[in-house]
Amino acid sequence: MVSLLDIIGPVMVGPSSSHTAGACRIGLLARSLVGGTPQRAKLELHGSFARTGEGHGTDKALVGGLLGFRPDDERLREALDIAEREGLAYRVEKTTIAEDAHPNTVRLTLERDGAVVEVVGESLGAGRVRLTRIDGFPVEVSGALWTIVLVARDQPGSIARICGILADEGVNLATMRVTRKERGGDAFMVLELDDPPSERALAQIRKLEWVRMTRALEKVAG
Repeated sequence: MVSLLDIIGPVMVGPSSSHTAGACRIGLLARSLVGGTPQRAKLELHGSFARTGEGHGTDKALVGGLLGFRPDDERLREALDIAEREGLAYRVEKTTIAEDAHPNTVRLTLERDGAVVEVVGESLGAGRVRLTRIDGFPVEVSGALWTIVLVARDQPGSIARICGILADEGVNLATMRVTRKERGGDAFMVLELDDPPSERALAQIRKLEWVRMTRALEKVAG
């Protein structure tokens, strides 16, 4: 089904919904994963992003997203200068991420207060995006719903406990995906929610002794 958004595109600072609005939303999602504006960022552009991204403002849009700017924020035009003033050290490189990667793909390596996160994201057109990898784990995060990303020890009952905390707070779970690299190691959980999780729910999840990382990603599209 084709939506009106697919036809007219998102409200944004131009010129391209794929290269600017989509790139900005990838930056916003990545920013949430490190808990705010990073101190350092490496942006590796692939395919069309690498070939035409500079002319379309992809670098400005990605950096603007990392600063917390939305796609319709006029400050996107000056994002690179603002980043320097705000202490965000960034560098942009061109690369080949994978032969079968989407042409509008970027890999971001972000550092904030000693924490490092690596994110791979795709801009799919009309401002739609998808994160495909976080710290090497395969994911599918669109930003169209409120999202919680967790790293927890793989053990029986962990999923039920987390879902129970959200249910007690009246938060409805829309989708859930769990991946792991080995039995008994770390499990990577992505939970998409119909409503934003409360700070109380997030605090309870973070207190669980077998949860190593919890991040709440704001809804950035839809």
